[in-house]
Amino acid sequence: MTTTPLSTTPPPPPAPALPSSLITTLPGHHYTDPGIFAREQERIFESLWFCAVRSGDLAGPGAYRTVQVGRENVVITRNRSGELRAFLNVCRHRGARLCTEEAGEVRRTLRCPYHAWSYDLDGALVAAPNLAKMPDIDRTAYGLRTVALREWLGYAWVCLADEPPSFEATVMGAAVERLGDTAAVERYRTEGLALGKRVSYDVKANWKLIVENFMECYHCATIHPELTYVLPEFARGYAAQYYVGHGAAFAEGAQGFTVDGGAGFDRLPGLAEDQDRRYYAVTVKPQVFINLVPDHVIVHRMFPMSHDRTVVECDWLYAPEVVEAGADVSRSVELFHRVNVQDFDACERTQPAMDSRAYRAGGVLVPSEHHIGAFHAWVTEQIA
Repeated sequence: MTTTPLSTTPPPPPAPALPSSLITTLPGHHYTDPGIFAREQERIFESLWFCAVRSGDLAGPGAYRTVQVGRENVVITRNRSGELRAFLNVCRHRGARLCTEEAGEVRRTLRCPYHAWSYDLDGALVAAPNLAKMPDIDRTAYGLRTVALREWLGYAWVCLADEPPSFEATVMGAAVERLGDTAAVERYRTEGLALGKRVSYDVKANWKLIVENFMECYHCATIHPELTYVLPEFARGYAAQYYVGHGAAFAEGAQGFTVDGGAGFDRLPGLAEDQDRRYYAVTVKPQVFINLVPDHVIVHRMFPMSHDRTVVECDWLYAPEVVEAGADVSRSVELFHRVNVQDFDACERTQPAMDSRAYRAGGVLVPSEHHIGAFHAWVTEQIA
C-alpha cells in the first residue's frame, strides 16, 4: 500500500510591504458581512445624528414623514405650534406600526390602525377604546417614544441615542473641518431655498462605497466628462474635499454649473466674493453630502437598507423666486444627475468584487485618496 506524500511545495511568501505611495483600504468583508452592517446600524446610524427629512416637506400641523434610521422606523411630524417632533413609529399598545405610509397628513392625532390607540402631535396618548375605564394609565408615560431632533440647513436631523453626541461638534463640526467655519455653509441659507427637484436612487452597493466615491476625484477624468468640463481641475484627480477651505474653480468658458456649461441663475444673496464661480463639497458623516455652487445647493441623504443596498435621496435647492416662477432648472439638475448615475454605476460594479478572494485583504489608496483612510479609521473605531 502506498501513501500520498505530503506536499513539499513551500507556502506562498508574505505579501510585500506597500510602497509609501499606497495605503490599505478596509478588507472586502466590511462591505459584504451582514454582521458588520448590523453593528454599523447600531453604533453609527442609531447612535449618531442622522439627516432624515427636509423641514419644508412638512408644510403644516399634522403633516408627517416616516424614515428608516438604522433598524428603526421614525415618524416626524409638525405639531399644532408649528414645531417638528420625532418619535419611534411604534404604537405603545401592541407594537403595531403607527404610520404605514411614507408621507401623509392627519387632522389632530396619529391613530394606530390596529386597536385605535391615538396620540397627539406631541406624542401623548389621548384616546383609546375604553381608555376612560383605565384611569390608572399615565397618558404621558404611555405616549410615543420621543426621538431627539435638531434643525439645520433646512433639514431635520434625528438621533436615536439616549444621550446624543454634540450636534455642534459632529454635524456642524463637519463644515468647520471642511471649510474652516459654519458660516461658509450657512451663507447659502439653504433653509430658505425651495426644492426644485428631488430624485431617489436605489443603489445596489454598500453605503461606504458611496461615501468613498464622493470623497475622491481620482475617478473623475475617467467617468465624469460633463463635470470635468465645468470643473477642469477635477480631471487631475484632486477632489474638492482634499484641502480645507478649497473650492474647485469653474472653467473659464463655463458660465454656470450646468450640463453644458451654460448660464445658470443669479448668485444666491449673501455669498462671499470668493464663493462665486466655485464648487464646494462637504461630507457630514455618516450619510450626508452637501454640494455648494453659486446659484443652487445639492444635498444627498443616504439611507443604508442592507449591506449591499443603499437608497440615496438627492435634492436640488434654488432661490424661491426661481422655483415660483417655474424656471427651467433641467440643465443644472441634469449635470449632477449624470454625475450621480455615473458614480452609482461605478459603486454597483465594485460591490460584487468585495466578496472576491482577490479583495479579502482589501485594496489600496493612492496619494490623492489617502484622506479616505481617515474615513476607514473612523468607521472601524465606531464599530470596534
